[in-house]
Amino acid sequence: MFIQNCIEIINKYHASLLLGVRTTLIVALTGTCLGLILGLLVGGFRAVKLDHTASPAAVFVKKFFDVIANVYITIFRGTPMMVQAVFIYYALLNVIHWSTLVAAIFVISVNTGAYMAEIIRSGIQAVDGGQTEAARSLGMSNAQTMLGVVLPQAIKNAFPAIGNEFIVNIKDSSVLMIISITELMFQAKSIAGSTFHFTETYFIEAVIYLILTSIASLILNYIEKRMNTDTRYSLPMSDTDPKSIAYTKEKMEARG
Repeated sequence: MFIQNCIEIINKYHASLLLGVRTTLIVALTGTCLGLILGLLVGGFRAVKLDHTASPAAVFVKKFFDVIANVYITIFRGTPMMVQAVFIYYALLNVIHWSTLVAAIFVISVNTGAYMAEIIRSGIQAVDGGQTEAARSLGMSNAQTMLGVVLPQAIKNAFPAIGNEFIVNIKDSSVLMIISITELMFQAKSIAGSTFHFTETYFIEAVIYLILTSIASLILNYIEKRMNTDTRYSLPMSDTDPKSIAYTKEKMEARG
């Protein structure tokens, strides 16, 4: 009886379930990418250390940014995403009149950005300090050192955690049904309310989430292995060899 009800639900409501899957993937993938960009900016600036030659204005800007970044990270890591979604959506609804999809992407992006900032900061701190010293000894600026030497290695080191955030977002997007976005959880709740087969409907939903996260894990694991073994995915430097860092500097100057 259970299996029969599951088959009937899939046959009758497969279009709604596929719509929910599509919306879930759009929100999770877009939110993770935008969150990564935000995390790179916040985490990168937080990881920058000013030396004794920095001007008082630069020191003030750095301290002010650190305070803002700490408040941002504390708030979005310390409160549930469901609460964030409800507050942000209704607080800005009368201001920008946004759709639930745009609101959901915004919420998951700023939430992910707070976690990504800490991931990137940790990845940057894990890079050997000799890399920075070698780059600076060759005359590279702080920006060139960060963009061409430190960040590529930091992202590679932090890739497992970055991929994990995408998997988490696939699952956590379910709480965004609170603002009536038509993702998978919203569709499952609607189907369960129409059929009164709650156990079967949520079992199907759980299986779908498991399939999505399993496929995402396989893809991320494949990318990680290629990054670690394939020369096309390898970084131009693997140690503090000045020659490899000089090569990076030449490439950046050629691009610029």
